[in-house]
Amino acid sequence: MSKKILWIVIALAVLFSIVIAAMAPTSQGDASRATAQIAVVDDAWRAALPRDPVAATEAYMSRISPAAKARSDAYFEGGYWLQLLDLIVGLAAALLLLRTRALASTRDWIAKKVRPMWLIDTFTAMVYSVLVSLITFPVAAYEGYYREHLYGLSNLSAIDWFVENIMMLSISTVAMGIAVGLLYIALRRTSRNWWIWGAGIGVVLIGVMMLLAPTYIDPLFNTYKPITEERIKTPVMAMMRANGVPIDNLYQFDASKQSNRVSANVSGIFGSAAVRMNDNLLNRSTVSEIKAVLGHELGHYTMNHIYKAWMEVAIVLVIGFAFVKWSLDWSIAKWGVEFGIKDHADIAGFPLFVALFSVFMFIATPINNTLIRTQETEADMFGLNASTEPLGFAEAMLKLTEYRKSDPGHVEEFIFFDHPSPKKRIYAAMRWRAEQLKP
Repeated sequence: MSKKILWIVIALAVLFSIVIAAMAPTSQGDASRATAQIAVVDDAWRAALPRDPVAATEAYMSRISPAAKARSDAYFEGGYWLQLLDLIVGLAAALLLLRTRALASTRDWIAKKVRPMWLIDTFTAMVYSVLVSLITFPVAAYEGYYREHLYGLSNLSAIDWFVENIMMLSISTVAMGIAVGLLYIALRRTSRNWWIWGAGIGVVLIGVMMLLAPTYIDPLFNTYKPITEERIKTPVMAMMRANGVPIDNLYQFDASKQSNRVSANVSGIFGSAAVRMNDNLLNRSTVSEIKAVLGHELGHYTMNHIYKAWMEVAIVLVIGFAFVKWSLDWSIAKWGVEFGIKDHADIAGFPLFVALFSVFMFIATPINNTLIRTQETEADMFGLNASTEPLGFAEAMLKLTEYRKSDPGHVEEFIFFDHPSPKKRIYAAMRWRAEQLKP
């Protein structure tokens, strides 16, 4: 297969991406129509809220208009198919690169320019990152720009979205080059047990990214500054001190330039940990809602969820690398000559490596989602106890139904949800309210 086919595919992908971006709805009217409609209530409604958790939960859920529910359900359910689409497109990109021997040619060309093998692997991996991004750009444009605007969830212009994607591609390309360079050192030097060393390298690099991202990467996309508004800072800091959280400041960031979604997080490890909330949460929520949301985030911090998740990822990586080791050896024995792959330590086979690992991660989706969902449930309980704001928590969960399906089936939630469904979270808050005899 001629390499001209690769460049034709890339050219068509870029052209198709431009068409997708041009067709996307961008007016504020489209965004406002797509925003979920939740009935506004007053203190009298809250005072009359049933004490029974089931009845109280249904009272909250009834405030979501049928049109808004249908829209958010369609958006979230569409995401199920996009996971499959991403896998298929990724496999197709890998097959295209393998059949055209694009990385084999790149490897040979770079080998004429530089000597160290790890440097050849690093630069080849960086070329791979750019090629795959170009091939899959139409899918990225549809998912990240067109579809987000169609459902009124994005505030980015086409130019702003493209610039952010170029920035993310630059960062990911450099990171991939470093990671793959280290990985292939392990492949060459530990031929039998490379999968163990490879998983270990992956775990360490994930930790490095967790350490560096809050300080050096996130500020490239958003502006972070301390919250100075006392009506918010004072009660939240009091809640933090009461729960022994050794973080002495709160930060806000301007996520509204990208999206309408409310959000907050505790990110970073070791000395870089920080509590951060976006300006959508600040501008669209009451103090009780903010306390409830940040109580949840403090739960992640206090229960060391960041470190536990890191260790859980390590286990998944070890299993995934073992699967890749077995399947890669089999695949190279069958197709290595055809694809120009010398052995398992040949960077020309990296698209095959990624394809096999992608298949494993796709199969492991329910497991990964369950691990995350379990921590989210624990953080919900911590947040309710820390904030004592069950009504604020329920209101915040209603806002999440703008882009999350509110009431999925049990199997559906097990497979596709990395957070408990909004209805389950509201019910948990109403049960806490009833048992604690709170208003």
